[in-house]
Amino acid sequence: MAESGNRAGDDEPRSPWLRGGFVLAVAFIGFVAVIGAVVLITSDSSGPGGREDGSTAASAARKATPPAGGGATESPPSAAGGAGASCPELADKRKELPAEMPGGVTWTLFQGVALPSSKAAGPAVTERDVARCYAHTPLGALLATSQISVRYLAADDWRQVTRTQTVGAGRQSYIAARAKAERTAGPETPGGEGQGEELNDGQAQGQIAGFKFVTYTSSTAVIQTVWRFPDGRMQAATTTVLWRDGDWRLEYPADPAAPTPVDSLAGYVKWGGV
Repeated sequence: MAESGNRAGDDEPRSPWLRGGFVLAVAFIGFVAVIGAVVLITSDSSGPGGREDGSTAASAARKATPPAGGGATESPPSAAGGAGASCPELADKRKELPAEMPGGVTWTLFQGVALPSSKAAGPAVTERDVARCYAHTPLGALLATSQISVRYLAADDWRQVTRTQTVGAGRQSYIAARAKAERTAGPETPGGEGQGEELNDGQAQGQIAGFKFVTYTSSTAVIQTVWRFPDGRMQAATTTVLWRDGDWRLEYPADPAAPTPVDSLAGYVKWGGV
């Protein structure tokens, strides 16, 4: 863990499917649904799911097609870590948009990706893979989009994260497609046969490098996050968080937008943990 402006350590295990080309999926909501690639994660059965140590037994990528007309009805977040769970009051009350690197932020590696948190703005509660309870402020929205957009893809218990912390027309199709892929495909060893080139081309995750707010209201925040990859490439991903049932939740649209390449951090606030 490191203070804002410092760097988180890199000695924790890294999720293999977040490496190389497929790490692009972490940078924006719904990417796997757009390209039809669904990540398969086989959790270590010897320990509890959703541990912060980022351990996984095996993982791979498969192509899957969301069921036509199936699972499109959105169900409300479950009480466990969702709408029925109360959140403590947080100290952050600032309504102005961050124009520089936010203070009081620490960074912790989750599946090899450095994620930000703040005592004042959240997440105030972490229950296994679910990190919830963010301040009803711009900083709370920024922390929520950074945390949830990684966790719904990388967590061992990705179903719980997706069901309780995402909303939107594409959510159920993603859950159905990924669950189907996990049932039908066998585990594979990273780098072994069957792995796509997108997993073998590069061996490290992308990391948050900067952000800017596109729009912000008390109910909706649209944020662009820049992700930097080991080869120096950067991409900007636009995500939306909505204030629902007393917390920020990530919107999973029916047609997620693809990220865009960026050449520099000009126009963005520099921000990152590694």
